Amino acid sequence: MNKQTGKVYLVGAGPGDPGLFTLKGVECMRRADVIVYDYLAGKPLLGYAAPDAELIYVGKKGGDHTMQQEDICQLLVDKGLAGHVVTRLKGGDSFIFGRGGEEALALHEAGVPFEVVPGISSAYSVPAYAGIPVTHRGLTTDVAFITGHEDPTKEESTIKWDKISTGIGTLVFLMGVKNLPYIVSNLTANGRDPQTPVALIRWGTTPRQETLTGTLTNIVELVKERGFKAPAITIVGEVVSLREKLRWFEDRPLFGKRVVVTRSRSQASDLVTALADTGAVPVEFPTIKVNPPADGYAALDAAIAKLRDSGDGPAYDWAVFTSVNGVEHFFARLDREGDARDLKGVKLGAIGPATAAALEARGLRLDFVPAEYRAEAVLEGLLERGAADGSVLIPRAKEAREVLPEKLAEAGARVEVVPAYETMLDDNGSGEMKDMLSAGEIDIITFTSSSTVKNFVKLLEGFDFQALPANVTIACIGPVTAETARELGLRVDLVADEYTIPGLVRAIIAGAGD
Repeated sequence: MNKQTGKVYLVGAGPGDPGLFTLKGVECMRRADVIVYDYLAGKPLLGYAAPDAELIYVGKKGGDHTMQQEDICQLLVDKGLAGHVVTRLKGGDSFIFGRGGEEALALHEAGVPFEVVPGISSAYSVPAYAGIPVTHRGLTTDVAFITGHEDPTKEESTIKWDKISTGIGTLVFLMGVKNLPYIVSNLTANGRDPQTPVALIRWGTTPRQETLTGTLTNIVELVKERGFKAPAITIVGEVVSLREKLRWFEDRPLFGKRVVVTRSRSQASDLVTALADTGAVPVEFPTIKVNPPADGYAALDAAIAKLRDSGDGPAYDWAVFTSVNGVEHFFARLDREGDARDLKGVKLGAIGPATAAALEARGLRLDFVPAEYRAEAVLEGLLERGAADGSVLIPRAKEAREVLPEKLAEAGARVEVVPAYETMLDDNGSGEMKDMLSAGEIDIITFTSSSTVKNFVKLLEGFDFQALPANVTIACIGPVTAETARELGLRVDLVADEYTIPGLVRAIIAGAGD
């Protein structure tokens, strides 16, 4: 074998849900010099590619072939012979009607090493997401996977219609929407009961999933009435009747809702995950970036030096943290020459459970977390605990609301506010967001702070927010954020009772049910 020859991985991408991609597939994506991918091999998976990997799209969509199959085979051979590690990413499982066998044979004949990495096939996973088990005790113990789109060069069908029509309990046809009348007529002509339940599922396992059910008698007409189009699979059999009780994916409370997440990219993951778990489609549009203070960490470092060199007693009576970012940036500086022991004797306060959790994760015990997660409630709690008679350190964003430090100072406390970080405008993607809003492609917009509201409005300057359709919901994490939104001319539809990410998601779900 040529020492310069590379290797090709034939990887099944799964049915569409990125969470169903295999760990082996992720490994192959990360090591590849070249990635050759199809239309149905979800684009989110390309995020696993190395930054310098060559991405080559060879997709086939509705008869529109970017590249013919023989050319794809030759491409894989050429890249392999050139010494590249190639990942060939195909929807579903490449060895189930994916023509992966043809590509493997071409590689074998050319002497290019290859491996096959199976993927989760749409043949059984898509029905499962629609609440249809392809086998079920008491209904059927056998299932057949059948192409719904035979080789057009064949003179006659090689499908044994007389055998499968009555000999197999569940029939799963892949990519057969266009040929559905042909499939139905062959099944009924060969003895299948015309009242047999049928389901068609398009965009299975994704938030765009849509399921149409009927029987062999009426399914063709239903497809016409609904304008039901590919890509979809067809399931024929009594198991389809179980969908009425077992459907789960499409019944999630925010299924298919497109929700804008305006948090910074570094903080968006918890909200994105929580929304995705409800069936929503998170649309990330970060409006802020979190950066070190533009004029450096001098003030923060000086405060930390006081903690470290406090001598007889603590330099501050209280340290109050107002955000997770404040915690992370504070400890990043503290840990350079010390650790949490430098806070010995200092009482700790936190606004909100996420901030509290960030401190507790460092083994710190909190002295005060308000029941209501806003500056006014923190002020009341701190004053009740004697903060007015001592010194208070507040590491926070460079620009933030002054309510807490001003009111503490008015009450007699010695307050030192130090910038631990600053938020800046993230100006990526504003044009696309305007287009999506104008096209009615957004259902919900979320705001988790006043800064996300301000930056959102600034980024979309010129957009007429008064013209937003009534079905677009604007949801705010709390009253302060909502007040900012209203001041900037936005209609606020929902305000969370609990000013947290889980509280915001619960409010959105409750609003969707109204």
